[in-house]
Amino acid sequence: MLIMRPYQIYAVKAIVDCIEQNRGNGYIWHTTGSGKTLTSFKASTLLKDNPNIAKCLFVVDRKDLDRQTREEFNKFQEGCVEENTNTESLVKRLASEDYRDKVIVTTIQKLGLALADDRKRNREKKKRGELTYKERLAPLKDQRIVIIFDECHRSQFGDNHKAIKEFFPKAQLFGFTGTPIFEENAIYKQIDGTIGSYTTTKDIFAKELHAYTITNAIDDRNVLRFHIDYFKPEKDRNVSKVSEEKNKRAIVQTILSKHDIVTNDRRYNAILATASINDAIEYYELFKEVQQILARDEDTDFQPLNLVCVFSPPADGNKDVQQIQEDLPQEKEDNKKEPDKKKKALKIIIDAYNRQYGTNYDINTFDGYYQDVQQRIKDQEYTNTDYPHENKIDITIVVDMLLTGFDSKYLNTLYVDKNLKYHGLIQAFSRTNRILNDTKPYGNILDFRNQADEVDQAIALFSGENNSKRAKEIWLVDPAPKVIEKLDKAMGELETFMKSQGLECKPEQVSNLKGNSSRCEFVQKFKEVQRLKTQLEQYTEIEDKDAAKIEELLPEDTLRAFRGAYIDVAQRLKTEQGKENGDVDSEVEQIDFEFVLFSSAIIDYDYIMALISKYTQYEPKKQKMSKAQLISMLSATSNLLDEREDIIEYIESLPVGKALNEDEIKEGYQKFRDQKNNNEINALAEKHGIEKQELGAFIQEIIERMIFDGEKLSDLLAPLDLSWRDRTKKELDLMEDLIPLLKKLANGREIVGLSAYE
Repeated sequence: MLIMRPYQIYAVKAIVDCIEQNRGNGYIWHTTGSGKTLTSFKASTLLKDNPNIAKCLFVVDRKDLDRQTREEFNKFQEGCVEENTNTESLVKRLASEDYRDKVIVTTIQKLGLALADDRKRNREKKKRGELTYKERLAPLKDQRIVIIFDECHRSQFGDNHKAIKEFFPKAQLFGFTGTPIFEENAIYKQIDGTIGSYTTTKDIFAKELHAYTITNAIDDRNVLRFHIDYFKPEKDRNVSKVSEEKNKRAIVQTILSKHDIVTNDRRYNAILATASINDAIEYYELFKEVQQILARDEDTDFQPLNLVCVFSPPADGNKDVQQIQEDLPQEKEDNKKEPDKKKKALKIIIDAYNRQYGTNYDINTFDGYYQDVQQRIKDQEYTNTDYPHENKIDITIVVDMLLTGFDSKYLNTLYVDKNLKYHGLIQAFSRTNRILNDTKPYGNILDFRNQADEVDQAIALFSGENNSKRAKEIWLVDPAPKVIEKLDKAMGELETFMKSQGLECKPEQVSNLKGNSSRCEFVQKFKEVQRLKTQLEQYTEIEDKDAAKIEELLPEDTLRAFRGAYIDVAQRLKTEQGKENGDVDSEVEQIDFEFVLFSSAIIDYDYIMALISKYTQYEPKKQKMSKAQLISMLSATSNLLDEREDIIEYIESLPVGKALNEDEIKEGYQKFRDQKNNNEINALAEKHGIEKQELGAFIQEIIERMIFDGEKLSDLLAPLDLSWRDRTKKELDLMEDLIPLLKKLANGREIVGLSAYE
């Protein structure tokens, strides 16, 4: 069930009231990421049942947004809108009186084509004596229709919009925008060297019906704040003395040195926004060159980033590309100069993409390539275990593409080597600030053009009338020293709590906490410490004195040990959640352990096996990581929770001085684990009086199918010939012992039907 937020309800009510009272047009200013699609969907569905409205059109300005919006609408209500594959299907639905065709999602380009008499298809229809699209739509001309424009700061200011208003004189037009066009940003440097003039949002839609600005959304924690670093690679900060190529190379090296920090060890991904197609091509080639050099350096453990580049090709009459470029002014302009050179470069980029990802795109199927890039950015949500890193994208190099309208919660960083102003700046920055969890505390912006003044101007313009005084404080994260102060306070509160329990504030003392109430309080106190530490770990520029203060407050070894203690306590409490007996404390039931805060994007099964192999290669004096450090690192992460004890026992069992490669380590661990599991199964069988072979076969079938069948459980216990009451008790006793083993064997996967016994 989806529940609308108050500001969404107010916006829908404002639109509905405006229509019922026939008060003309209006616009909704709801910031990017605030759920405009859900708001517009609800408005559309309410209008569907209004007998005075003939049609409700939801109009987007790009083909990819047409598909995205339609999919979102159908998630909210299955089958509520259908695809308009071409202008003909759009016209059919517009002319239809079927209730199912009352709400239509389309692009402004298709709607414009339907209303244009001078188009080739309409001219051909006239020659054949057939009705043109426009003539077929004539019955709608004098009817009341509602047209809702998404992101109305863009294509609605062109000829298509004018044609729509002229053909539907009784239409009421409503716009949704996260960044309205005001007088201040109606004229600005849109394309390098050219001044572009825009009409304001108010000129088109008359009045603001409701506002929920980015300042409101950040303040309400519906989107994230921004952490902005204004960065110049050169120490003297004087770029004019450095050649462009040298400057770009320095930027590439800076990005490569900072990327793992800002993306939380590649848990998230990034976009690099460049000023032109030529710049994008140059960056793509430089990244390849620099990464190859770093990869050859045996003294580093550098793992190359997965880089892709996407910009639109010269249109050459391709309607899909022409439609895409209507919202890509810089790319459209760039493609007028040396189009063959740009086409050749894009072909090389797509060919490399095909080799890297096993795809088969070319310039003629550019739209498919573009969609695939977007999907791979979103695939960052999957762990590397579920979906290997080689299938994902770390950095996407763009010019105009993806800087508006693209959403991914797992994109957290924008690298900027491009002049941005006003709504263009806000739109680009907002790609990074979707809420996920505490491992993503803010959207990261690394600006290589020192655009602090432009950021201040955008904040002032888009904060709304009532928010301008506090806007900068709300938008931007605290500087590192202030977060360190909060960390100091959180550590102080943890120490005060531990002392109140008669314990020293040391990781080894956590196991001595008495009672679930004190354990829950420890979880809450240390979770805040870890949350602040996670924030600081993603700051790219921390001064030496601040780094020393962090180390003094929370040395790395101490942090790791506390994390291990936290995970032990959290696991213990979590096993008690959901139990039906009345002994579970309400505190335990309500606590959120946020294991994601204690997970690592890089620690997985293969990573651990490789580390164990490295550990065995050296004599104890020469080891880069000791056995104790290896075990401590594993204990401090919530990755591999179900296997953690097994892996630690395996490490402890390894013979000293015997070098083993990764394959030998993996084979040895699998044998160790199988033997341990068999021992557990045999012990369970003996404890509950079941045949060992039968119990083993029962467990194996569950893990192979990932389905728990209650009838098979009854069959397993049938030979015991128990009464109904005794069999029920035996089932519950067996399942209490069996569930932890099944979860461990499932490796984090869900066993369907098992929850009924938890």
